[in-house]
Amino acid sequence: MSLTLHGIGVSKGIAIGKVHVVRNDILEISHKTITKVDAEVMRFKNAIDLAHQQLEHIKEQIPKNPTVDITAFIDSHLLMLEDSLLAKTPIDLIYEHSCNAEWALQMQSNEIIQIFEAMDDPYLSSRKNDVEQVVNRIQRVLHGYTDISFETTLAFLANTIILADDLSPADTVLMQHQGILAFATEYGGTTSHTAILARSLGIPAIVGLRRARPYIKADDTLIIDGEQGVIFVSPDEHCLRHYQIRQNEQKHFRAVLGKIKSSPTVSKDGIPITLHANIEFPEDMDAVKRVGSKGVGLYRTEFLFMNRHSPPEEDEHFDAYLKVINAMQGGQVTIRTLDLGADKQILSNHATNCNSALGLRAIRLCLNNSKLFKPQLRAILRASALGQVRMMIPMVTSFQELEQIFIIIKEIRAELQKKSLDFDPKMPFGVMLEVPAMAICTDLLAPKVDFLSVGTNDLIQYTLAIDRGDEAVNYLYDPLHPAVLRLIKMSIDAATRADKPISMCGEMASDSKYVKLLLGLGLRYFSVNPESFLEVKQIINNSNIKDLTKFTDYTMAMNSSSKIAESLKNINS
Repeated sequence: MSLTLHGIGVSKGIAIGKVHVVRNDILEISHKTITKVDAEVMRFKNAIDLAHQQLEHIKEQIPKNPTVDITAFIDSHLLMLEDSLLAKTPIDLIYEHSCNAEWALQMQSNEIIQIFEAMDDPYLSSRKNDVEQVVNRIQRVLHGYTDISFETTLAFLANTIILADDLSPADTVLMQHQGILAFATEYGGTTSHTAILARSLGIPAIVGLRRARPYIKADDTLIIDGEQGVIFVSPDEHCLRHYQIRQNEQKHFRAVLGKIKSSPTVSKDGIPITLHANIEFPEDMDAVKRVGSKGVGLYRTEFLFMNRHSPPEEDEHFDAYLKVINAMQGGQVTIRTLDLGADKQILSNHATNCNSALGLRAIRLCLNNSKLFKPQLRAILRASALGQVRMMIPMVTSFQELEQIFIIIKEIRAELQKKSLDFDPKMPFGVMLEVPAMAICTDLLAPKVDFLSVGTNDLIQYTLAIDRGDEAVNYLYDPLHPAVLRLIKMSIDAATRADKPISMCGEMASDSKYVKLLLGLGLRYFSVNPESFLEVKQIINNSNIKDLTKFTDYTMAMNSSSKIAESLKNINS
């Protein structure tokens, strides 16, 4: 009997094949009192060492010159194994409680995961998946899984669809190397490392299925629709034929997209559009180059602050930025300064109970902690001497904050000049429009900066007063709400009148169904995820913007997002 299951689509594509169910044995963690504490500590240290060897063994199996730097994902887990929060604190707990290593590790991992779960930012919150995966690896070793290559038991996976509770980046790498068609997991989110890796590798993937495994048995035929987040179990002939046709259409579509890689981005009525890519890590530049982007419109820098006890030094910032600048070969690189919140300081030993979305985060945190902020600003300024660099500040909410930033930058420029260190004195400076207060004041803000960028992820949640990470209310997160569209339109119009470039770097710009609407609203600069780049480019190249402007004027008069969605569906079709 055919069955339909729904999850979160995190990597586009359609896959049809037999399922292979990966059953991770549930490890029972019991509390035991230990008399030979030193021996237990040594057992824990040996488990850390062996987990390290396992990951190094996986790295050795990665093909040379892959299309994406896969090792970066494995390295993040190796770094966590070396972090004292996992490598040392459990030892302290063993001594303190005279308990077994498994129990000490479980106590510590619970503490760390609570900190991550309190984070508002979905990308940072999803890092708890990495903690769970690393902890599970150590626990498996403590339970006797001591072969450094035990993952290779996942053999004979070619041309199968994987169903699992969760997959680590290491699992995903190995399975992709063995030729899997797609994967689906019970847990996980759109910003987990596994989801990011799936998109980079082009593996159709669905996560967050929640209790799907009882309905799927080994060797069932599955259809995975990675865009819609839908799984069909034992599909009937009609459903199978429909998706086989769609699969062939997608293959043809991807082939067509590949042909426009080197063509300019310009509408059918001759209006040029700037299309750049967003990146999370320097390693993402492989994907940026693969799609032919001429610039980086958003370089998120939070990765530099993750899984460590102290903030990165200036030279570490500089080296990371230089990698991207060199890879871009003269193209524009927009570096966004740190966007973390007070509760997102991984090194903290406690989680805050306040709503971090409204607390000490992003530029507020940076202005409150110059030791965190100044090394990054110095590094960006130094990097500006070596390429076409722009600096962008997130979550500005007042002109007083802007003045404080200008004073700090002026001081740093003087310091660099005194040390005879080069920088571009005309490096463009911009801000993100993420708070309704600043979007409303775009006409006042635009004359003070060189460029602006709309961050729709936060702008939508602040405008609609909902926490997009809260499953109880995130259904209210609606890019088509009339208030959201009016704020976007207001910002674009004000920036255009001031003759200042304005981009959109939030997820809305990467979603193909909103591209024509944004063009009609006047957006002429998109910054999108690399996996969406060519599709967005094709939509732009096939659009007549004058016609879309008329459509947008009509749409903006509508009073409900459902009416706007229906109108948008018609124009997209």
